[in-house]
Amino acid sequence: MSGWSHFGHDADMGVRADGGTQEEVFEQMALGMTALITDPAGVAALEDVEITCEAPSTELLLVDWLNALVYEMAVRRMLFGRFAVKLDGTRLQGVASGERVDVHRHQPVVEVKGATYTALKFHRRDDGRWEAQCILDV
Repeated sequence: MSGWSHFGHDADMGVRADGGTQEEVFEQMALGMTALITDPAGVAALEDVEITCEAPSTELLLVDWLNALVYEMAVRRMLFGRFAVKLDGTRLQGVASGERVDVHRHQPVVEVKGATYTALKFHRRDDGRWEAQCILDV
């Protein structure tokens, strides 16, 4: 079973995720980021936004993916609660599904300003599952 969790880091917040595939980890990291703002289950999948990223490593690709989501949330005034990721090496094609922010219904707690390289990790564990973590500037 894939999942995510939060951990504190100075004035920022960390997100940690695991999954059976690298794609699942990218999706779980995005869910964990949304969960800093609002409950992802309360975000309706009314609009799909396609996102493409490419980077020299999986770690850097993760940061690019999260920062692309932050950008799309800001310019579209949206929240995303569902994610689908396909990887081809270090090229990502993803879809983020969500809706425009409704302050009264979503009650956003914080604004995520961006993903950082601080404490950045993406690796395969001894049990064969993938795990990642990243600090988000809030």
